[in-house]
Amino acid sequence: MSDTNVRIDKWLWAARFFKTRSLATDAVDRGRVRLDGDSIKPSRTVKLDDKLTIDNGSNVWEVLVTGISDQRGSATIAATLYQETPQSIEKRENDQTARRLFREPALDIKGRPSKHDRRAMGKANG
Repeated sequence: MSDTNVRIDKWLWAARFFKTRSLATDAVDRGRVRLDGDSIKPSRTVKLDDKLTIDNGSNVWEVLVTGISDQRGSATIAATLYQETPQSIEKRENDQTARRLFREPALDIKGRPSKHDRRAMGKANG
């Protein structure tokens, strides 16, 4: 870990929220990463105790920055760069349970529904 100026997109990549730095940059540009509720630019530097809201497509995280690094390391090292808030942990667990118990019906259909699929959806809807 280094205490130099690190861009937010590079930190998100090093903290393993995104697989590539370009994905992190796109997420910041699209407003999926917020600092204290405000949109930011990918070139913004990360500071200790920044409160970030990160939507990586599958989960929404609310974290406090506890370490700064510009190098991607192991998952155990990446986990030391941030601390997730208790509200965020509870919300993610609830969302995960809801996804497991109440599956989206359209996820089972691949591509355009066939005549058989449309009839099955019609029976399910009543």
